[in-house]
Amino acid sequence: MATLKEIKSRIQSVKSTQKITSAMKMVSSAKLRKAEKKLENSVAYVTSMQQLRSVLLHDTRGYVSPLAVSRPVNKVLLVVFSGNSGMCGSFNANILKQMSATISGYEQQGIKTGVVAVGKKVLQACVKSEIEPEADYHSLIDKPDVFQVAVLADFLIKKFLTLEADRIELIYFNYRSKASQQLGTEVLLPCRMVTADEQHHVHHSTDYLYDSEKKDILDALVPALLKTELFHALLNSHVSEHAARTTAMQTATDNASDLLQELSLQYNKSRQQAITAELLDIMGGSFK
Repeated sequence: MATLKEIKSRIQSVKSTQKITSAMKMVSSAKLRKAEKKLENSVAYVTSMQQLRSVLLHDTRGYVSPLAVSRPVNKVLLVVFSGNSGMCGSFNANILKQMSATISGYEQQGIKTGVVAVGKKVLQACVKSEIEPEADYHSLIDKPDVFQVAVLADFLIKKFLTLEADRIELIYFNYRSKASQQLGTEVLLPCRMVTADEQHHVHHSTDYLYDSEKKDILDALVPALLKTELFHALLNSHVSEHAARTTAMQTATDNASDLLQELSLQYNKSRQQAITAELLDIMGGSFK
């Protein structure tokens, strides 16, 4: 049985840990609110741009963007978004599981895969699995930057156009709410055409008149939209990480409170037993 000194020492240790987890929760909550604002501000713009792209790509008149052309898939490039640090529950672990499952699925089909690491945890997993990353953009995670995302987008577009990758997919957490983040895979290239079920959501039947050549419009619009979608995915991953860390630190703080109650009860019982034992010794000595 633990001595009073050992129990007291453990209580102090748990209290110190609780202060750290509580502080980390407050920091993550503040970062989460700030990141949520950025994400909310981007949703309307991204949605409008996607609808416009769907309209233009659905228009069969003349030019078709090379970024929208599907071809037999021999190699898939995975852009995987993770965190740079831990203490966020199963956030990074689930991302890495999804990456491994996706790679295994393509290998079974005889399709080669490559990884672009957007996050130190992905980079570490690649090293552990002896996978050579195609590129490393972990600096984007802590401070999402539009200009650095544009560099990443240009890199991916070049890979697709030079036939070094036949499909480019994103693996990231899509933020729904503080308590819900959905992990999934999304095809970035080739650009997705609207399906028959989705056609009623966009005004594809409208007869648009082009002020410039359709080729010029698509060549400018599609790369710009890809950069926007990449930045939107980065923001989703960024917000999801802070939400996961906030939840994990709240859980850790609550667990520390429960443990403190148990230790305090154990300490009081042990102290009472020690006092009782001393009293019995005193009483026993007086009868001698």
